[in-house]
Amino acid sequence: MTPLQKEAVYKLRLQGLGYKAIARELLISVDAVKSYCKRHHLIGPPEAVQKNAQVIEDRHGLCPQCKQPIRQKKRGRNKRFCSDACRYDWWKAHPEACQKKDSAVYQYTCQYCGKVCTTYGNKNRKYCSHDCYIKARFWGEEDGI
Repeated sequence: MTPLQKEAVYKLRLQGLGYKAIARELLISVDAVKSYCKRHHLIGPPEAVQKNAQVIEDRHGLCPQCKQPIRQKKRGRNKRFCSDACRYDWWKAHPEACQKKDSAVYQYTCQYCGKVCTTYGNKNRKYCSHDCYIKARFWGEEDGI
């Protein structure tokens, strides 16, 4: 199942649709819907599904990317994502959620190629790319370049 199909199954199940209706709606097998719902605690009648989903969200929270329950530690901050992979994928898919400050954007000139570049959050950057860094650091006059 694709991530979009998984999200659609989750939403449709919370709306109270049955396995067969969801399978017909998304053009996937009933068994795929059943196994997804079982893994994500979305089994039983619609009232029980909504109640169970609310309890899981209240107690543990659900990962915004994969909708799986998150196990929270007893100490420290609550986790928002179940894994680093989910966190990376979610932030990559939602760049508008980043609250970047205009004061943290810096302009600099590459010390190797002389190109004017901008960077976010690193005012000490010297090179525009890894390629320029390698050329400046390891290529020199003695190499005939």
